[in-house]
Amino acid sequence: MTELARQLENAVEALRRGELVGMPTETVYGLAADARNPEAVLKIFAAKGRPSDHPLIVHIASANLVEDWASDVPPVAKRLAKAFWPGPLTLILKRLPSVPDEVTGGQDTVGLRVPSHPIALALLKAFGGGVAAPSANRFGRISPTRAAHVSEELGEHVAVVLDGGECEVGIESTIIDVSRGAPVLLRPGRITKEEVARVAGEVVLESNEMTAGAPRASGTLASHYAPVTPVSLVSAIELFKAVTQARSSGENFAVLARTLIDDAPPPGSVWRMAPSDPAAYAHRLYASLRWLDQCGTAKIFIEVPPPHAEWRAVNDRLSRAAVFTG
Repeated sequence: MTELARQLENAVEALRRGELVGMPTETVYGLAADARNPEAVLKIFAAKGRPSDHPLIVHIASANLVEDWASDVPPVAKRLAKAFWPGPLTLILKRLPSVPDEVTGGQDTVGLRVPSHPIALALLKAFGGGVAAPSANRFGRISPTRAAHVSEELGEHVAVVLDGGECEVGIESTIIDVSRGAPVLLRPGRITKEEVARVAGEVVLESNEMTAGAPRASGTLASHYAPVTPVSLVSAIELFKAVTQARSSGENFAVLARTLIDDAPPPGSVWRMAPSDPAAYAHRLYASLRWLDQCGTAKIFIEVPPPHAEWRAVNDRLSRAAVFTG
């Protein structure tokens, strides 16, 4: 038996005992529990410090299992699942009564996803059921994209952490609500609104266009994905001004920049250049934020990417990371 096979066996046994497992996915690492076991699911909330009314996403091994969780699967949901699963897309559907309230936050909907990471799929197939798996970090803080991040932040709560390497995508899945008729974008991700619309064959609404009765969804609070160090989003010009002011005042700070500044950074400051490609930026985003957060500076300045469609998911995460709640 290989080391990975042993780890998968240990992880399956832990899930069946009602314990928590750190699970790699292509988006971020998840904190996984048996989604049919309310007591196990409650351990997720306790470990993360997550509000109990905040719903969880259920990860399943195949689109063929959707009807084990959803009471109504409209044609648009089937088209999207066929096109994007396995992959970084979560569908919000009307739930079956058998789905625990602890998973859904007491709502009449459930979020479902088939991840594409081979270790996640192997775990789900070996376990033979769905797992509830929000990001494996303290609630509202930076999501983990490496196994070490899970161990560092939640190690004492997790029975097994499966190491699947760095997450390919690096930010959470796109969430599309298909429980109320027209598809509605609740959270942007690697799969864009435009890609969803092409497959759906209809207009994808924004959540602010259909707020009445909108289900609560993961990662949509104003403050989320946030470092402990306060974050300020700035333009290239504002960044240059901040560097100039810090140089004169002696203030230390950290920077995630897209623009090179000719002068050397001020003493005591920390500088990290971000990729110019949105997919590469997303892939590195959380690891960069974690690194900058650990540098001990007073503030983190992040140069905002352009307001283009391909940057939408990254800008969403940055805007929430900059809402500091202490």
